[in-house]
Amino acid sequence: MKDELKVSSLEILESNHNNTAYDVNQATSKLSYEPPASAVGKLPQNGNPLVSHKFGADPYALVFNGRVYIYNTYDVLEYDSAGEVKDNSYGSIKRLSIVSSSDLMNWTDHGFVVAAGLDGEAKWATQSWAPAAAHKVIDGKDKFFLYFANNASGIGVLTSDSPTGPWIDPIGKPLISRSAPAAEGVTWLFDPAVLVDDDGKGYIYFGGGIPEGKEEKPDTARVMQLGDDMISVVGEAAVIPAPFMFEDAGINKAGGTYYYTYCSNFYDGIRPEGSPPAGEIAYMTSDHPMGPWTYQGTILKNPSHFFGVGGNNHHAMFQFQDEWYIAYHAQTLSKAMGVPKGYRSTHLNKVNFGADGSILEIEADLKGVPQLDKLNPFVRVEAGTLAWSAGIDALPHKMDDNGTTVEEVAIGAIHNGDWTAVSGVDFGAGASTFSAFIAGGSEAAVIELRLDSPDGDLIGTLAVPQADGSTGWTEINTVVEGAVGIHDLYFVFKGKADTDLFTFRAWQFSK
Repeated sequence: MKDELKVSSLEILESNHNNTAYDVNQATSKLSYEPPASAVGKLPQNGNPLVSHKFGADPYALVFNGRVYIYNTYDVLEYDSAGEVKDNSYGSIKRLSIVSSSDLMNWTDHGFVVAAGLDGEAKWATQSWAPAAAHKVIDGKDKFFLYFANNASGIGVLTSDSPTGPWIDPIGKPLISRSAPAAEGVTWLFDPAVLVDDDGKGYIYFGGGIPEGKEEKPDTARVMQLGDDMISVVGEAAVIPAPFMFEDAGINKAGGTYYYTYCSNFYDGIRPEGSPPAGEIAYMTSDHPMGPWTYQGTILKNPSHFFGVGGNNHHAMFQFQDEWYIAYHAQTLSKAMGVPKGYRSTHLNKVNFGADGSILEIEADLKGVPQLDKLNPFVRVEAGTLAWSAGIDALPHKMDDNGTTVEEVAIGAIHNGDWTAVSGVDFGAGASTFSAFIAGGSEAAVIELRLDSPDGDLIGTLAVPQADGSTGWTEINTVVEGAVGIHDLYFVFKGKADTDLFTFRAWQFSK
């Protein structure tokens, strides 16, 4: 049976005139709808993968102003001529995605960067893989740098005044090209990592691959100093003698020690005792950012060990609020979708150090890490801030402002029974009203506000009018009752079946 609203669009429109609240309790009791959709890939209360509405591979972390920004290779499903999902070819990836969080449970989607291709910032590049991000104050201003691999043939750099862009290509060519002396002996010229040391000097780490017959000592990893501008290189590249090196450079500094981390290769022959097993994250240490390096061991097994689906092992470690974490990818979402064909998602787990400075072995899981802070519902929250979701998509919403096109991420592809949720919302002594910024759809609809689950206690219902032909966002309000204390908050979307209901931009409660 098709779902239908039993209240007229005119009634809803009139009730929301001048943003006045509308009591829809009686109207919603007449709705006929299916139960809420089920979450796929990231189940409520789990922190991994970070998001389930899109993929994200080769993660890299940047901490700035109390937030962690995660930059990813933007995996997108590829289809064959019969419409079936095929193996990820990686050859068409020209975008990098960004999400951020201040609490490590609720992640805000910042959309994507079109890095490569004729429509991208770096028009000389054909692909963008494995980003690395850095921040440096130059001439008193915050500057951000986004490094990426043009498949395995070069490394580019983009710059911005913000960790989320917009980005530009400041040099119009590769930072490190295949013909550069720094690339000599490097099989795969990709997978950058960047360190800005305490003295302000920058260093870039890159490389990978296995020359024929050199599985044990590939010698394809490199480190090179960056110029003060972070968009040039100086001096010569140094070899990092990483045993059984495959790919995935990582660099961190902790307690005066430099930690170089990487993914070991999949050589299936005999390995000397103490060598890294196949497809694990291994690490080396030094007292200088360019070495010499001492091999120490492995810290993270291949994703297949934890999740039953393998592939390469790509990671980035970072420190946030005095704790250390590792971001890594695994095919848990694509596996849950029934298409474990190379489409990867980012996960987080904690990193612990021994008293001697060693990195203890890391346990990967779907639970993830604890939420660090409660979410404040009394400030504007972007609808693209998610802990869990079902059925929706994140859409870049383009609006022209004085001749400038601005893309703001909104939640779209909303259908009857879909929902989104945020974790650990602190309502304190209580909230009285709820406001949302909406672009209406072809049919009237509602948003149910529920606590702790998609069918939990109902604290309010927001009527969303049918679009009246106007453009831009409309603020709609409703009263709420029972929003007290700390809860997970679910937005459950109801309306006519098989219909795109509306687009959801942002929300806020009032006391």
